[in-house]
Amino acid sequence: MRKTETLASWIEQSNNIVFFGGAGTSTESGIPDFRSAAGLYQTEQHSPYPPEVMLSRSFFVKMPEIFFDFYRGKMLHPDAKPNGCHRLLAKLEAQGKLKAVVTQNIDGLHQMAGSKEVLELHGSVHRNYCMGCRRFFELEKVMASKHLVPRCPYCQGIIKPDVVLYEEALDQHVLISSMDRIAHADLLIIGGTSLTVNPAAELVSYFRGSRSVLLNLDPTPYDGKAGLIINDKIGDVMEEVGQLLGI
Repeated sequence: MRKTETLASWIEQSNNIVFFGGAGTSTESGIPDFRSAAGLYQTEQHSPYPPEVMLSRSFFVKMPEIFFDFYRGKMLHPDAKPNGCHRLLAKLEAQGKLKAVVTQNIDGLHQMAGSKEVLELHGSVHRNYCMGCRRFFELEKVMASKHLVPRCPYCQGIIKPDVVLYEEALDQHVLISSMDRIAHADLLIIGGTSLTVNPAAELVSYFRGSRSVLLNLDPTPYDGKAGLIINDKIGDVMEEVGQLLGI
């Protein structure tokens, strides 16, 4: 039996599926990841400031112009569209099989595909708030700003993306909800993540079910624990699985 057939069979037999995903989930939608050979950490290594420095809270506060120059140029992909992975997950949720998507991504592609129960560990580029008056703004407002550093039209405060920067803590409600969903899943599908960034990567340790699947191009620390490993493009794999399931 091919691995995609095994995955399709496990999905058919499951009624409490949780998907845990990282940057690799969206690479086939044209959004670069961080840690692969073609990721941002490699392509930007000759920059005066490493990406992990520019994406830190202290750098954002001290040098907002450089932060937003990098953020606008490298982190925003408003034309990106969901791929086969996003679409299948949304269909499985609509069927009542998939109970939650836990994602490290900030691109909103799961929601664009139709997923409703999405736990965003690192926030979303589609939510932005004024650091002064706390009003919220859509991504379009930030993109349309004539100034490099977007300012609130009401109080002139800096509009910060509602994303978790380095040196910032994850939202505890989202974190606890993610733990609970993963702990009660009967099938955990892990996709597009190196499982090296904590505390997010530690969430998979809460899984108590008997079946877990790992979809990633490269090896991960979880390889020895997964019941099924597929080292291929996640969008293509899930597209094929959807065809096998007839959805």
